[in-house]
Amino acid sequence: MSEAATPVILAADSGLGGLTIVAEIRKAMPQARLAYLCDNAFFPYGTRPDAALLSHFLGVMNRAIERVRPDLVVTACNTISTICLPQLRAATSIPVVGVVPAIKPAAQQSRRKIIGLLATPATINRPYTDDLIQRYAADCTVLKVGSAELVQMAEVKLLGETVDRDRLRHILSPFFDRSAATQPDVIVLACTHFPLLRAEFQAVGPADVVWVDSGVAVARRVVDVLPLPRGSSIEADLALTSAACDPAMRRALAQFGLAEVETLPG
Repeated sequence: MSEAATPVILAADSGLGGLTIVAEIRKAMPQARLAYLCDNAFFPYGTRPDAALLSHFLGVMNRAIERVRPDLVVTACNTISTICLPQLRAATSIPVVGVVPAIKPAAQQSRRKIIGLLATPATINRPYTDDLIQRYAADCTVLKVGSAELVQMAEVKLLGETVDRDRLRHILSPFFDRSAATQPDVIVLACTHFPLLRAEFQAVGPADVVWVDSGVAVARRVVDVLPLPRGSSIEADLALTSAACDPAMRRALAQFGLAEVETLPG
């Protein structure tokens, strides 16, 4: 890659959660130009039927790719990565990097060999997730908690509202309402929205719990596979939305350096 070249990376999620991946990519590749598809018309992905989600996502991603002409695409969502990666890769010649739950590093870090998996119900129930557990955490007890409500809580926090910590404790209770010896010491944040709640998780959970996510690993993968830039149609970092974007969402996007916002044509 020449010094003058500017790679363009397009990341996508149903709402604002994928911005946690954008932030890690920006740290790893400050020279890159970033575009982010906030697919707010279909938020949240984790509650959608697979067939409807697949059809919608391929359509909206095609429109985003036409607008941005990226050098690489990141499906910055565990749910969409476990459903759509093969089909998206078949539909485009652009390299696609997915997000998978950080089960392998969690299993490696756990001293008790008890880990927690915190995800959307869709990700919890995926055979893909079970395969990751069998491959990388077969020597661990894996406690699973699926919550779509946490996605909403992460969104409202980023939009400026206060998180209900009592409700958060209730959602996490299957991890911690048990004897200390049987509690997980590492918990996988297997939804890109959930790192937005890291401070709240740390506040309501035991002090010795480690909360791990995939952001840094995804950014490393982007650096490894990014091809030579081909030239893009965008001149600055850009957010794309699939439905109207209200002022609070615009402010949240701007916090991540995405002050320019466009709504994709239907």
